[in-house]
Amino acid sequence: MARLEGKVAIITGAAQGMGASHAKRFIEEGAKVVLTDLNEEKGQAFAAELGENALFIKQNVTSEEGWTAVVAEAEKAFGPVNVLVNNAGITMAKPILQTTVEEYRRIVEINQVSVFLGMKAVIPSMQKAGGGSIVNISSMNGLVAGAIGYTDTKFAVRGMTKAAAIECANYGIRVNSVHPGVIATPMVVQEDTKAAVEEFAKTIPLKRMAQSEEVSNMVLFLASDEASYSTGSEFVIDGGLTAQ
Repeated sequence: MARLEGKVAIITGAAQGMGASHAKRFIEEGAKVVLTDLNEEKGQAFAAELGENALFIKQNVTSEEGWTAVVAEAEKAFGPVNVLVNNAGITMAKPILQTTVEEYRRIVEINQVSVFLGMKAVIPSMQKAGGGSIVNISSMNGLVAGAIGYTDTKFAVRGMTKAAAIECANYGIRVNSVHPGVIATPMVVQEDTKAAVEEFAKTIPLKRMAQSEEVSNMVLFLASDEASYSTGSEFVIDGGLTAQ
């Protein structure tokens, strides 16, 4: 039997990169998946490629009304939601003195507030489903220092995950965070950063970047009933970086 047979999932930031990888893996394992992203063209095309068990919805993850609409559309198309993967996020690598308040607030809205909104919106649907799994994508920088703004928000995701896990345990909803290291996604290997990232990869104990599929395998495990006793925990996929 497929590992996500009969489950309905929402995955944000799913038009490309890790989100797309998660969506593909979920479909392969029997889930019905709602993919959301701001990139409507890529998202629609990818959902069509995945087939009838995929639905794309354009979403601004910082909008509470947008989240309400996504959950409602997911229920209308497939039924109550069992799985939420809060994957959408952005990076920022600027010194404190060069970071504007507007830039700081933007990354907080996208990386942190969106996770709160997603959990708040989906919990009633999961209660109707009789339980569920929320997987919040943080980062290795939710465990160790990195750039201002990005690090702050990824630590916040880790903290929200633990708080939500305790609150949601009574509902049969598990909440865990995933902490990827350097992953070979379009956002990471942009032309202006590719050389620096490849050089940094040499310092990783496993001597390489991870592929998105390797993160997807962890997300799949947490979404499935195989992880039935895991909640409020961090799952690290960084090739040994934070073990040094």
